[in-house]
Amino acid sequence: MKLLNRSPVGDEVTSLIFFGKDQRLVTSSPTVHRRRMAGFSLVEVVCAILVLGIGLVGLTQGITAALRSSKESELQTAAALLAAGQIETLRAEGFVMDGDTEGDGEDDLALYRWKQSVTSAEIDGLHDVLVTVENSKTGKTIYELRTLLFDPPLDSTLDNSKDRKDREKKQGGRR
Repeated sequence: MKLLNRSPVGDEVTSLIFFGKDQRLVTSSPTVHRRRMAGFSLVEVVCAILVLGIGLVGLTQGITAALRSSKESELQTAAALLAAGQIETLRAEGFVMDGDTEGDGEDDLALYRWKQSVTSAEIDGLHDVLVTVENSKTGKTIYELRTLLFDPPLDSTLDNSKDRKDREKKQGGRR
């Protein structure tokens, strides 16, 4: 095999190749050769699309999970505020009575239903208060808040006020 190169004509290079008795004239263009190297194969394109698809699915799953978590946190916070508000209302009334009460949330809290249970503790005047907040549609418990409230018994209050009045009379007489 002999290779004979001739001078380039434009962008083409012409070569004369001898294979034994056969002669072949081969023309190769550098621009044609570069075009073959510059393109993407079908396999490369499919792999790139597959990688992008997996990335986009992961991104959308992450965003969805973040939004779901944010909504759950909002529901928990609103339920906690409703339960704390019920206990504060009980404190503001000035007296605590044993028993169970329930009600629905108002206005923006219509999604919630609350149940309040007040029971006497071992110590006279101490009450165990449990407020449970549920979803009004499903009945699923969202939040529970338990606390102890002290409300002096009515009997001891009357006795103490009589003792105090008696002491004031005695002290007033000595002045």
